[in-house]
Amino acid sequence: MPEAKQITKPTQYASSDDFRQVFDEDMNSLYLLSFLLTADQEKAEQCFVSGVEDAVEGNPVFKEWARSWARRVIIVNAVRVINPRPMEENGRSSAATVSNNGKTSTAEQVEIARVLALEPFERFVYVITVLECYSDQDCSLLLGCARRDVVAARTRAFEQIGSAMASHSPQVPTGAEKSTSDQRRSSLLGLLAGQCLATSV
Repeated sequence: MPEAKQITKPTQYASSDDFRQVFDEDMNSLYLLSFLLTADQEKAEQCFVSGVEDAVEGNPVFKEWARSWARRVIIVNAVRVINPRPMEENGRSSAATVSNNGKTSTAEQVEIARVLALEPFERFVYVITVLECYSDQDCSLLLGCARRDVVAARTRAFEQIGSAMASHSPQVPTGAEKSTSDQRRSSLLGLLAGQCLATSV
């Protein structure tokens, strides 16, 4: 019986320097993720800094997973800070309006404002499942809730974002409206640097 081959090449884990490089290179995208989740600049900064510390000092992670892990620690820290629960009655955050110092808002800013205007639980579900491409099961584990709560919250988020879009462009035909919606979501996804791909690595 042939002997089992031993793997002699050491496993490549991400080092502290690797994580620092990820946070440096993806700073804008990671901060935007933190801001979309918390809807508050101060809390977003807190989650970003805590994310750096957790990634650098945390458990070993394969080097190929460093980027997706960096995003995950941001999400975990945001959940810890905000603690979003299903069917919250909280008022909307004062950060829901994105200003551009009097300048015309870009499509990305309008889309960001619509996400920030969601209630905390719906916002977390939308960002985690739609923008970050986590499964409903993963999202329910991260948020400590039932999968049905995730599905219901995403439906409400889509309805609220869709209503906001319809109120700004009621004259657009249904087909064109869907195309515009897809383009706007794509622009926000672009800001998040195609993280569906990174998450699936």
